[in-house]
Amino acid sequence: MVAAQKPTPVDASEIASLLWTESLPREHGFEKLRIEGTLPPQLRGTLYRNGPGQFVQFGKRYTHPFEGDGAATAVRIADGAALGASRIHTSAGLVEERAAGKSLYNLGVSWPRRILNNFRGKRKNTANTNIIVWQDRVFALVEGAPPTEIDPTDLSTIGETRLGVIGAMFSAHPHRVASRKAMYNFGLDYGRVTKLCLYELPDVGPARQIGSVPLSGPPMLHDFIATETHLVFFVSPTRIDVPRMLLGVGGFPQLWQWKPEHGTEIICVPIDRPTEVLRFTTDAFFQWHFANAFSRANEIVVDYIRYPDFASFYDIGAVGSGAVRKLLGAGRMHRATIDLAARTMRSEQVSDRSCEFPTLVPGDEGRAQAITYMTFDDLGAVGSMDPSGKVLAHSLDADERVTEPVYADGHLLALCHRRDAAYVGVYDAARIAAGPVAKIWLDHHVPITFHGTFAPTR
Repeated sequence: MVAAQKPTPVDASEIASLLWTESLPREHGFEKLRIEGTLPPQLRGTLYRNGPGQFVQFGKRYTHPFEGDGAATAVRIADGAALGASRIHTSAGLVEERAAGKSLYNLGVSWPRRILNNFRGKRKNTANTNIIVWQDRVFALVEGAPPTEIDPTDLSTIGETRLGVIGAMFSAHPHRVASRKAMYNFGLDYGRVTKLCLYELPDVGPARQIGSVPLSGPPMLHDFIATETHLVFFVSPTRIDVPRMLLGVGGFPQLWQWKPEHGTEIICVPIDRPTEVLRFTTDAFFQWHFANAFSRANEIVVDYIRYPDFASFYDIGAVGSGAVRKLLGAGRMHRATIDLAARTMRSEQVSDRSCEFPTLVPGDEGRAQAITYMTFDDLGAVGSMDPSGKVLAHSLDADERVTEPVYADGHLLALCHRRDAAYVGVYDAARIAAGPVAKIWLDHHVPITFHGTFAPTR
């Protein structure tokens, strides 16, 4: 273990930039971590986090943070102590690039190389968005590729897998429905007609495809949500620029176009009758993440973080440029009610407070929940919100940022970031505003982690 160092204070704008631009400074397996405060004795398990860990390669920066090579950070907690590990995912593409001594796959490579990659159907699976545990196996996910299996003993990369059924893509946002003892997910199959492929990952037994839905265009579809009866999609009018993609023109930000004249399409798929798809179009809006959904009579209620447009994507891509950006600050919690018979949706803002990365108590997914946990104030605070919009939150120091909180045995585990260090803030979920009861320190910078999970020790 390297001795813990005192973090160097920075201002709020600098830490926001560092999160999205500064690569993981060192990789390591599980090593003992410093504890500040006292860890709850009943807390036993592993917190897994995932996000882009490498933004620069061979001296050249990627064209957008979403192109970054993924990295997992894990904290293993037991008996009042903790071990931590951080590793960049050594995908087949990254291994090939390191052997060649040059970039081969990102959109900053030469135009002939991009055309060749498209012709050969080759790409790099960055696995940089989420990390899940399914049937005691650990998988890193990115929405544009199949899952990447990770060894939980040291976070080393095992490799890409299609689980016997997955096509070219598997979303980074599977959602579990406890009553069905399964996770559900989707993948996009781009072609002359783009298809939405639907998957089920049961607690026991093999993964299976349960259906597919044709789409009117090639969208960017980041997340969806599941109830006990339906899979629900809000297909915002963000379209991939197919000619640019095929010709390899421009960087990652130029691949997508916001076309509000198409509106946002609402798609509801009955899980047990996936061919009986209900769909209609409403006014244009965008969302990165859903919180939850549940059925009520002939309605589906959906909680989600709503944005007026796609500007946050470009704001994230411009981090470090010197321009003042609000990044994720425009997101607001909304509650939508979908009338299945009338094929209409009304959406009401629940709170005026900026928020993102919503999570639930495990087991609440797919049914009405009392509390949703999330970040607030463009990653400056962590807390909870009830259905009326009441917020209980803890604001971090100005030189810190927090990412998605994960519920574990009455506590919230939130990875918090500083310039030269990071820590897992352990909060009593019933008294979040009081601040963390313990901090588990990593002695190095950890880049932005989008999502994660807690795997309790059995």
